[in-house]
Amino acid sequence: MTARVGVVTFPGSLDDKDAVRAVSLAGAEPVALWHADADLKGVDAVVLPGGFSYGDYLRCGAIARFAPLMSELVPAARSGALPVLGICNGFQILCESHLLPGALTRNSSLRFVNRDQVLRMENTRTAWTADYAEGQEILVVLKSGEGSYVADEQTLDQLESEGRVIARYVGGNPNGSRRDIAGITNEHGNVVGLMPHPEHAVEALTGPSTEGLGFFTSILSHLSAGAPAPA
Repeated sequence: MTARVGVVTFPGSLDDKDAVRAVSLAGAEPVALWHADADLKGVDAVVLPGGFSYGDYLRCGAIARFAPLMSELVPAARSGALPVLGICNGFQILCESHLLPGALTRNSSLRFVNRDQVLRMENTRTAWTADYAEGQEILVVLKSGEGSYVADEQTLDQLESEGRVIARYVGGNPNGSRRDIAGITNEHGNVVGLMPHPEHAVEALTGPSTEGLGFFTSILSHLSAGAPAPA
């Protein structure tokens, strides 16, 4: 049976269609999910896409965490049962929802950054990174104004000691993220937040590479294995 991966659209989402295409190219069935619904439609996994949910009012992702759909998504993800990938604004929403620790703040340059970005994959044991090799470098797209990942030293040390940093920036830190962190996972390995955009690197015609597709094929490998992601 084909895996069904939901892609949530919030007011202000602008990368939801790209995420839908990436899911389809990976071989899954994309399912459109609307922020105001309280039903996940029985999907096997969820992508929270990039954009400016609710206009980024208050803080990026601060209002989206209260969307009706999140009332079902958050407990399912927290239990480890539902794989969730948050990209850019989706990462911000995951932090605001306390599914991931820390926060995303203004880039250290105080400028919007838009560039092709090399990442080094650090944790390939999650539901969303299993198709990569540890230490593999991939080229994807980075485009954000509030992409600097911050957390207190105790939290950062815990992420490091538990192997929960899934990717780091290579070739210079583009936004001031602590310890060059580009993405992290929760303790179950089912929730992943990533600031760069793998969905913009899935086709040679339109992206800098096709190396972002691994995030979307990884979830299919995880679901077909039928086992929870290791912590």
